[in-house]
Amino acid sequence: MTQDLPRTNGVAKTASADGVPRAATVPRQASKTTLPEICYTLRRKVIAFVDGKHDDSLLQDTQSQVRVAMGVIEKALQRYEPDELSLAYNGGKDCLVLLVLILSCLPSLFPEQEPQHPPQPTPSPTPSPPPQPLQAIYIAPPDPFPEVEDFVATSTQQYHLDLLRYALPMRRALESYLSDRPSVRAIFMGTRRTDPHSEFLEHFSPTDADWPQFMRVNPLIDWHYAEIWAFIRQLEMPFCCLYERGFSSLGGVTNTRPNPALALDAEGKRFRPAYELVRDDEERLGRDR
Repeated sequence: MTQDLPRTNGVAKTASADGVPRAATVPRQASKTTLPEICYTLRRKVIAFVDGKHDDSLLQDTQSQVRVAMGVIEKALQRYEPDELSLAYNGGKDCLVLLVLILSCLPSLFPEQEPQHPPQPTPSPTPSPPPQPLQAIYIAPPDPFPEVEDFVATSTQQYHLDLLRYALPMRRALESYLSDRPSVRAIFMGTRRTDPHSEFLEHFSPTDADWPQFMRVNPLIDWHYAEIWAFIRQLEMPFCCLYERGFSSLGGVTNTRPNPALALDAEGKRFRPAYELVRDDEERLGRDR
């Protein structure tokens, strides 16, 4: 009897030569909004936030972080060709912020692509090629939350991601991804300095010698937890519903639970939303590892 391959959003994972399932392409349904329209809309929102006047110190700090992150992203976009860049994306808050910032920076490469409403009758210069869907890798845990899988699928469609999903340990997933996408030389990461093993990373940090080789681009490395949520909420970005239920860091079903620091009762049955947490050192209290 043959064994069915695992499926993601109805798509069977492809198998390597040894029959081991490797990657699944998360399908992108036709979106009513084009990628250039999305990029310019996000850019206008981000620039409006950065240029806005805010009395709140958290929002002022977040503005500064956005400026630095956009500078790092634009440097990466200048250093690498589009097919050499990818994004590590798992539907979490940090990579969501990073995705929006990357897309908001793409118009700087295609300045004449902004949609005109209504269309202008005057001739325009020969246009540059429109931005291509951003390549992305999703390394899923063995036991992903259905809510996370759903959000990855919907956001992949919303932001036109060219995303491959791997249900493999991280090292093997990266090896497989670089085999499947050999042009990739750099991967944007939503890593922050408070994440495990990340305290010494810089904006551009190559992988260690014993890991698959690529440049890790870390535009958010110096962001704080509260700044991530300040940006998400200021731009009114849709996010995974688990954050509304007290989850502040997302892993798999067996090693992730609502953050006890957000509990509303002694029994730990009701929780405040993740964006009400303030301290960086409490972010992973709901994670077993």
